[in-house]
Amino acid sequence: MHNLLDPAILFFAFGILAGCLKSNLEIPQPISRFLSLYLLMALGLKGGFALAQSGLTTEVAVSLGCAVLLAIIVPLISYHLLKRSLPAFDAAAVAATYGSVSAVTFITATQYLDAQQIVYGGHMAAAMALMESPAIIIAVVIANTLRQTAAQPVMAAGGAAVLGVGGPKQSGLGKILHESLTDGTQLLLLGAMVVGLLTGEAGKAAMAPFSIDLFKGMLAFFLLDMGLMTARNLGKLREQSRWLIAYASGAPVLHAGLALGLSLMLGLSTGNGALLMILAASASYIAVPAALRYAIPEANPSIYFSMSLGVTFPLNLLFGIPVYTYLAGAVLG
Repeated sequence: MHNLLDPAILFFAFGILAGCLKSNLEIPQPISRFLSLYLLMALGLKGGFALAQSGLTTEVAVSLGCAVLLAIIVPLISYHLLKRSLPAFDAAAVAATYGSVSAVTFITATQYLDAQQIVYGGHMAAAMALMESPAIIIAVVIANTLRQTAAQPVMAAGGAAVLGVGGPKQSGLGKILHESLTDGTQLLLLGAMVVGLLTGEAGKAAMAPFSIDLFKGMLAFFLLDMGLMTARNLGKLREQSRWLIAYASGAPVLHAGLALGLSLMLGLSTGNGALLMILAASASYIAVPAALRYAIPEANPSIYFSMSLGVTFPLNLLFGIPVYTYLAGAVLG
């Protein structure tokens, strides 16, 4: 209930309502872009300041390793489940969507933990950055393998070998790797974290009016825009099967459970475990659609985009964050 009464969450709900009422309220794209960059920069700074205070510890290394492991396991499991009921390219795209993460969900979760006075490591911002790319890379590898298989020579009548019908040209993995690792938002996040780490307490005091005082208001403004965007995509859910909607609702819970099990096994703290669960339960609606639009053009964007933004994102924001935090406290606390 506390999460639902948070001003930022209420602005998100208001955005959905305004969108459903067909209001002409909208946030201009350049302002929306600025808000997202501001939030990532402020988050990176806060993470760097916290990391400068705590130092590089064993839990930091374990948390980051656990994050990367989840970013590999989740899309692989998702693909093998989804390909039974979806075309292979669509299954790969949805697996990438749910194997990657939502920065906005993570940022909202850190605000919730701060309000609950639950301590977490600044390095979890780096964990978020590390979890964004592996699923995209795995999906591109799967798509290239599918295209290779489709282009294999087959025997025609009379024993003559002919080429099978292939799809678009394979996406260069090197190019995808370069784009994933040099993406501007990730670089800004990591760069700001390095700045925070190098400047420490002095930098924190100097940047407090920017990275702390303004943060809550900027987040509320951005979530208003996300609410409007979510409302615009609700109509597309009618085109999806009930099974896919059920997957978009239930798979994040299973992914969070996997993260909780790893956190318990590796002895992570409540705050770090909660954020790992929330990251595992989130789904990308920015990075993955932008990458897969060109890397896997055979996939239908309305499937993976409407699932992540229309179902998973609002469920996580409104209910998932407090529930996963409670479970982390009950199991890891």
